[in-house]
Amino acid sequence: MPDAAGLAAAKRLLQRVQGLSADDLVLCLISGGGSSLMPLPTDGLTLEDKQAINRALLKSGATIGEMNCVRRHLSAIKGGRLAAACHPARVLTLMISDVPGDDPIDIASGPTAPDPTTCQDALDIVRRYGIALPDAAREALESGRSESVKPGDPRLARSELRMIATPQMALEAAAEVARANGLTPHILGDAIEGEARDVGKVLAGLALQVAERGQPFKTPCVLLSGGETTVTVRGDGRGGRNVEFLLSLAVALNGHPRIHALAGDTDGVDGQEEIAGALLSPDTLARAWALGIKPRDSLANNDGHGFFEALGDGVVTGPTLTNVNDFRAIVIDGPLRT
Repeated sequence: MPDAAGLAAAKRLLQRVQGLSADDLVLCLISGGGSSLMPLPTDGLTLEDKQAINRALLKSGATIGEMNCVRRHLSAIKGGRLAAACHPARVLTLMISDVPGDDPIDIASGPTAPDPTTCQDALDIVRRYGIALPDAAREALESGRSESVKPGDPRLARSELRMIATPQMALEAAAEVARANGLTPHILGDAIEGEARDVGKVLAGLALQVAERGQPFKTPCVLLSGGETTVTVRGDGRGGRNVEFLLSLAVALNGHPRIHALAGDTDGVDGQEEIAGALLSPDTLARAWALGIKPRDSLANNDGHGFFEALGDGVVTGPTLTNVNDFRAIVIDGPLRT
């Protein structure tokens, strides 16, 4: 969640780039998490307003792109505004992507990226998910006074963006590790979105087809995927996108004897706890039942962390110091059943 330290830092950033000349170079290093770490509300909004809106967005089930569209249009530094403030200096932005599709406007809500979306787009998203806005936020969007910096704006003419790390790069690195260990890797995609529990069901169906039919891939193999799923919070458990996905996967696989899985956030934090993700094995459900834990109830309560922590299957890496979105690996052993 945005906090006072981030607010102070965002103000300092804008102060540092005041009064630059055409001879200056501004080097911007931007990665995921910047939306929360660098909050600077547009005129008339308070930090508390931003916190409330952010909390509502996170619980709504909105996609990361939708959330960032609203954030950009209620910010005084995102949506290209930081780059515009550097004008006429040259701006070089090196980006680490943590979003599906690697769109610069969605990485930290695009402080140096031109934004083609509008205040009206942000209003449509707010209405779509029934998010209550403070009066000042609604006025800023409805009047258009908080419009972001658009493509073609002359203040961004000397601004350049480069990607230096992306989810696809992480998946390709994992594929190399798989090959070195005798597993054939199959990258399903680096931008898989949707409700985490729904993605779990779909990938479970694919894994079962591979395990039982050898279609569309032969075993042994590993199915790799990335992207950023969403969780519509209905319970009061402890969880994150990856453990929710993994628990849904476990329920759908129903203890299949030849399927294992790992899911985690590449920054080392899934949700709001120091837990990167978790491991799934064929005996996961059996061990849970033996402890009196009902997997379906845990899933309904959004309690993925509580579920895997009780089994000792949580993955705690500590901060990895990078962030290229979620990582999922489903290992399917051979041979086929006869």
